[in-house]
Amino acid sequence: MAQTKSDNVQINISIPTGWKTELENLARIYSVEEGKTITFLDLMRRGIQEKYQLGEKRQ
Repeated sequence: MAQTKSDNVQINISIPTGWKTELENLARIYSVEEGKTITFLDLMRRGIQEKYQLGEKRQ
């Protein structure tokens, strides 16, 4: 089930410029492979979700 806007919290983080560049490059590759636009932020969310085995909130 998709999350509603009220389920989300915005945070601000700093990452090294090199990481952002690499994530943007990976995002381009994933976008082509998956046939949809993937952003570097999507990749960061996926990485956090997988690393900490976080599931989507069900309502």
